[in-house]
Amino acid sequence: MKDQYDVVIVGGAVIGSAVAYYLAANPDFDGSVLVIERDPTYLKAATSLSSSSIRTQFSNPINVKISQYGSQVIRNFGEMMQVEDDRPDLGFHSGGYLFLANTPEQAQVLRENHEAQISCGADVVLWNRDELANAFPHLNVADIELASYGRSGEGWFNNTGLMYGFKNKARSLGVDYVTDEAVAIGRDGDRVTSVTLKSGAVVKAGTVVNASGPRAALTARMAGLDIPVEPRKRTLFVFDCASTPEGTARVNEGRLPLMIDPTGVFCRPEGRFFLTGCPPVEDPAVDWDDFEPRYEEFEEIIWPALAERSPAFEAIKVVNQWAGHYDFNTLDHNLVVGRHPEVRNFVFANGFSGHGLQQGPATGRGVSELIVYGEYRTLDLTEVGYERIVENRPFLEKAVI
Repeated sequence: MKDQYDVVIVGGAVIGSAVAYYLAANPDFDGSVLVIERDPTYLKAATSLSSSSIRTQFSNPINVKISQYGSQVIRNFGEMMQVEDDRPDLGFHSGGYLFLANTPEQAQVLRENHEAQISCGADVVLWNRDELANAFPHLNVADIELASYGRSGEGWFNNTGLMYGFKNKARSLGVDYVTDEAVAIGRDGDRVTSVTLKSGAVVKAGTVVNASGPRAALTARMAGLDIPVEPRKRTLFVFDCASTPEGTARVNEGRLPLMIDPTGVFCRPEGRFFLTGCPPVEDPAVDWDDFEPRYEEFEEIIWPALAERSPAFEAIKVVNQWAGHYDFNTLDHNLVVGRHPEVRNFVFANGFSGHGLQQGPATGRGVSELIVYGEYRTLDLTEVGYERIVENRPFLEKAVI
């Protein structure tokens, strides 16, 4: 590690490593990059504990386009991230997402979202009750008014594989990683100047990127700035099924999608098991080190909803569970990407609210463009910039799980 870098990135999971990769891979950038990561095991990183899925079914075109690019990167990841003979395989399962609506209000939201999705070229269809029953005969559909199904570009993949692919490629391109923790950020007027580490080292910085996940607010405060991001706990459960419905679909070679029930409970295949979770009834901010699962959610919320939706889910048992953190943007549940309007060399890449893994590639590319060119050159992320935080102007996304 040197004592001065052109770019210092605080946080080395998928967002920080994606930024590092896109900077180092850009032939127009000849600067130096340091990534600071407090826990190189990534055991408690939001990346590692996520449900590792990607979808294009959002209500805002910018979020659709962000995921379309993410899907493109995932498909070509082995080639993009090859280091010598190592070509990382993310094991992408093209299962799609299936949103179910059982009220006129929910159905209208799906229709409005669908307009935004198809305007971007997303491969999404709307199904009535009969079409849904024909595609997935294991489901109880008597109460369903409308369904939205992603036929391609959606699914799930190896979450840590994405992160380590970016990290390993970035390192091969000359990016430095250090195991340490940022404890202070120096600032001179409208510029940040340095990052002080827990080890005592002080690193001069031309630009600082906040890629701190659920700890984003802590990093921002070191620079005298603020961002409305806090850790919110989400518990995931893996369950076994006495009589699995996987393979019974009449679409996509029998594969089941990630289904979002009208109750908010979601479920998808996970190898020979299933992965499931739900929005918590109460959703307070939690301590950054609180990873105790909310065990009661399975019996009280998830199992009743799944058993009602399919006879196949009446006889199931939990085989594993864990809790992870959303880096939850309390303003509008959407990513915050871009420079601070006054402290221009402090860049935010935060607040993904559970979508960071799928939005990592586009975020990494966008932040690198801001740093190298002073503007976006591919996908314009201005709509999700920090200015809306200052103006208290929410950029709402209706398709939040």
